[in-house]
Amino acid sequence: MGSPGGAQGEVVTAAVLIIGDEILSGRTQDTNLRDIAKYLGDHGVDLAEARTVPDIMEEIIAALNALRARYDYVITTGGIGPTHDDITADAVAAAFGVELYEHPEILELMTARFGAELNAARRRMARVPVGGDLVKNPVQGPPGFTIGNVFVLAGVPQIMRGMLEDVGPRLRSGAVVISRTVRVEGSGEGALAAPLEAVAKAHPAMSLGSYPFYGEGGFGSNLVLRGRDPVELEGTVAELIAALKTVGIDNIREVDGV
Repeated sequence: MGSPGGAQGEVVTAAVLIIGDEILSGRTQDTNLRDIAKYLGDHGVDLAEARTVPDIMEEIIAALNALRARYDYVITTGGIGPTHDDITADAVAAAFGVELYEHPEILELMTARFGAELNAARRRMARVPVGGDLVKNPVQGPPGFTIGNVFVLAGVPQIMRGMLEDVGPRLRSGAVVISRTVRVEGSGEGALAAPLEAVAKAHPAMSLGSYPFYGEGGFGSNLVLRGRDPVELEGTVAELIAALKTVGIDNIREVDGV
């Protein structure tokens, strides 16, 4: 499914589809989105959209079809366990118009683990859409799977992160986005807005954002510049600092991190 090392300046996009009533109810806090975003960014893939849907077949199918048509890749998390509400495999198969079958490799792994305790509920986790390939699970339990431009991963964070390691080598990488952060202390966003907007308009290929902070040590904002061209990024940082100084803002310094 492609290879790492995309063309200079190429943009490769992905979306994340988080599946599960427990996320929407607030009973479970999702951390997978953060981990996937960072992982994709390190591989030169832009996470362009994320959606969370309930355990409802029609909702999953509609969201998946919309996302896979719009982006290069879609990563789903959740809904591939043994219970009745784990319907992700069913929904993915329906979205692609194919049947599910019990993958012999998964059945072999599960038989070795469970033996006579391999019941019907556990066998649900062996189902893969026809035409799909497996995504390795180095942590525990059965593998995930991939079909078309969709990767179907577990919802348990530790297992999901392990599966991601088998996803990365299959991605077509674009140019990696790099970032620089300019920290302004003692000035609110109202004072920063005009120079920041002027620099952003002059560099439409870049992303410039303001992230305010408040605390015992004072207040201010981290101005984050992100782009693919290191030369342009370097020049834009200098341009932004100069623009801030022209409006009387001097408490400026670069910091590590986003």
